[in-house]
Amino acid sequence: MSSVPVTTWSLEQTSPADLLPAAAPEGDDVRIVRAEAPSPEFSRFLYASVGGDIRWTDRLSWPYAAWQEYLARPGVETWVAYDRGTPAGYVELEAQDEGVVEIVYFGLIPAFRGRRIGGHLLSYGTARAWDLAERWPGRAPTKRVWLHTCSKDGEFAMANYQRRGFTLFDTKVEPEPEVATPGPWPGAYPA
Repeated sequence: MSSVPVTTWSLEQTSPADLLPAAAPEGDDVRIVRAEAPSPEFSRFLYASVGGDIRWTDRLSWPYAAWQEYLARPGVETWVAYDRGTPAGYVELEAQDEGVVEIVYFGLIPAFRGRRIGGHLLSYGTARAWDLAERWPGRAPTKRVWLHTCSKDGEFAMANYQRRGFTLFDTKVEPEPEVATPGPWPGAYPA
């Protein structure tokens, strides 16, 4: 199997004041709601639908039990953007030790990209990372929010993170196996 070099950038905020929020999209009925009931089916749908055209593959092989176990962990949250009642994208947060919260996944379903929903969803999700401890008694207040993006992600991902106030703290280039674009189901998107 051939491999391709993939650049991974890690970014962070170290204060809630770092967040530079985007405006909500005008004229659209966009709501962002926390999926409070852990649902492996729904989470896998979001993961495959958002990441299918940009080669998110690491969770596609997870069995139902792995999804269930992960989603039930204290401090794991899924926030979903809806456009007129239809899921448009999501942000997944994971509380880590010592007041650290990772934005594990973030993105939009392809049909909803380019409509100013992404900046709004990232702003909202980042704000929820900063106040996550308020929803999880016993968790330390958030001191740092971080994420990583890579050269396989959408072409505007890095710029969106930087416009929201995230700063770069690490860059790595590593070979990864070249895989076909899986889509939300095989063949959904051209390679």
